[in-house]
Amino acid sequence: MKATNQSTLSTSSSTKSPKLATLTALATACAMLLSAPVNAAETNATESNAATATSVPSAMDSSKRVIRLAQPNAASTAQAGTSPTAALTANPQQSSAQSSAPLQNNAQQNRAPMSTLQPQDVIPAPKIPEFTGTTRVYEPGPLTTTGIDLRSGQLTNIPTPQVQLSDVSFVPTVLIPQQNGNNNDQLDVSLLDDFIEDVSPNARHYPPNFPNRSQRHYTREKIKVLTEWIQPYAESPNASYDVLIRAAKLNGMGRNLDLGSDYTIRGGKYVDRAIKLKPDSGEANFLYGMMLSEGGGFKEGQKYLDRAVSLGYTEAEQSLAQSDLLSDRRDNALERLRRLEGKNPNNDIIRQQIKLIEEGKFYIWDIPAPDINVKPGA
Repeated sequence: MKATNQSTLSTSSSTKSPKLATLTALATACAMLLSAPVNAAETNATESNAATATSVPSAMDSSKRVIRLAQPNAASTAQAGTSPTAALTANPQQSSAQSSAPLQNNAQQNRAPMSTLQPQDVIPAPKIPEFTGTTRVYEPGPLTTTGIDLRSGQLTNIPTPQVQLSDVSFVPTVLIPQQNGNNNDQLDVSLLDDFIEDVSPNARHYPPNFPNRSQRHYTREKIKVLTEWIQPYAESPNASYDVLIRAAKLNGMGRNLDLGSDYTIRGGKYVDRAIKLKPDSGEANFLYGMMLSEGGGFKEGQKYLDRAVSLGYTEAEQSLAQSDLLSDRRDNALERLRRLEGKNPNNDIIRQQIKLIEEGKFYIWDIPAPDINVKPGA
């Protein structure tokens, strides 16, 4: 009888043991599932705190300057110091005992195991720390200070600066009408006329002649800028004579400085329109005749040059002499220049041109160029 009871107890113990192990495993799994969202919330909150801390500007940007950064609340951070995972695993015996409690009835055995954690045992997700303190931001505002006048000697041990001006020059103001017959809209061509007057002796005729390569380069670049500026006004169907004649001069010099065929085409077009507006303009007839003859169109340019001579334009005679020289009429060129010298005895350029022809040269404008001072970007 005793042996039979021991066998029965052994069988009962072996039957209950697998059930107890199964319930323990299910309870542990449920506890892990419930703790996963809490762990995730803690991780996200930590990452959010780090991002918030690093996103606060700490240097000057385009419009604001932070001078003191806010800091997270230490109390809020301290409240989130306990890990929910640690709370779940702090008392394994209690967890095991609660999960291994005997079930009340068979219906409860068929249901999925529930977590045995009590509400007070679950650690809530940590709150995002609130930033306390003050962030002072300086906004740009109007300048009200007048500064220090160094000339008054207000700074000790600092010498008062001395400034002297020399070679002061003034450019006369020149206003021209934009449209033909309309003087209401005007252009200020003061700097443009000053530049043209300065570089014309060097670049007006072919070949151009400059004192050095730097001045040639600066002149080329300046012509590019000025022609681009005046082109919209010159392209207007009703552009004034004053606009067209200046645009023609600039493009003619650009052609002589090898800036491209566009300058040749534009220069001829502008001066042709200028002559149509003022047929008796000696300057317009000279420019057109000079462009044509120095470009190889001797016959086409001669009629305009003759017209300019009849209007009293002296430089047109010199261009006719150049045309005679390039057309193998050397004697005619010398005779023309000597006659012109008699009318203008103080003109040193004519004297130098006569000497060039007598020396067998073919370009009467290839004379020492006057020194100029064209500045980059001026």
